[in-house]
Amino acid sequence: MVAGPLVAAVTAFVAFVATQVAGVPLRDPDQVVGRRLVAVIGLVLVLIVFDVVVRAARRSGTFLPSREEMRTVRRERWTRHRAAIVGSALVAFYVTYLAYRNLKSLLPVLRPGELFDTQLAEFDRTLFGGNDPAELMHSLVGTGVATHVLSTVYVLFLLFVPISLALALVFSKDLQRGLFYATALSMNWVLGAASYFLFPSLGPVYAAPGAFSELPATAASKLQDLLLESRLEYLRDPSATDAAQSIAAFASLHTSIIFTAAVAVWLLGLGRRLQVALWTLLALTMAATIHLGWHYVIDDLGGVAIGLGALAIALAITGFEPVPVAQPRRRAGPEMGTA
Repeated sequence: MVAGPLVAAVTAFVAFVATQVAGVPLRDPDQVVGRRLVAVIGLVLVLIVFDVVVRAARRSGTFLPSREEMRTVRRERWTRHRAAIVGSALVAFYVTYLAYRNLKSLLPVLRPGELFDTQLAEFDRTLFGGNDPAELMHSLVGTGVATHVLSTVYVLFLLFVPISLALALVFSKDLQRGLFYATALSMNWVLGAASYFLFPSLGPVYAAPGAFSELPATAASKLQDLLLESRLEYLRDPSATDAAQSIAAFASLHTSIIFTAAVAVWLLGLGRRLQVALWTLLALTMAATIHLGWHYVIDDLGGVAIGLGALAIALAITGFEPVPVAQPRRRAGPEMGTA
């Protein structure tokens, strides 16, 4: 029960020390983290109402249960203890995310002028027999409809994280399952921030923009432009601006987090359809990172490694025991187990 808050406390302390060393204040630029926390709390409250109504309807055998039946279910299911644990897990997750954003912003301050884009690009070319993976993708799937589809997949990640977190914490019959998933997600932020400092890099679209100049304008390209503007504003005066520096290629946390979710679903013995859907989403996301120029292939491989590390650490510090693979859990309505 304390794993998430512990991760949050340690990460926040590291971020505080790092900002003091860099002479930059610890902050939440544009209140992004605060707004996301409020939004996910609202989503959780809506899901709790749905959970109570469905359980009360099942118990009463009617489509519209009475208020008394719903009150009974709420008292039994959503005790103060359970609500407090879910609330603390949400706050811990977003405190960790806040610390992650601050550490990511400090990258050009603490490692100025150090970029490994050339080495990462050369590694990719070696993997692909001297060819550029992004150019291969552009020639294989084209730069029209495929670009818009992959842009949508990439941007949907912004919804995937809070929604999967909320579902895990609300619909877990055994709350430890949801806490395991929440902790694994948090560890992605921690390990991801560490990977940025290991190999600071911008990503193909910033290091070699000409290779992506023929791609149509999409939500992803607009986000790329916005991140570049924020980075330039931040670099002009890191201590004064409220902007965040959010560009870092190695490793891909889009890949690591969706990989974490896919493996978590397998460890929890959830439905095969959900497993297939998440592995498909992972494949499309990895393709999007290359096609749109966000990441090098090695970044995605690093993301897989981070996902494995996050899951291993979450298993260790939460004490969660995975469902044996040979004994998948039976689906039971709103009882999801986790993500």
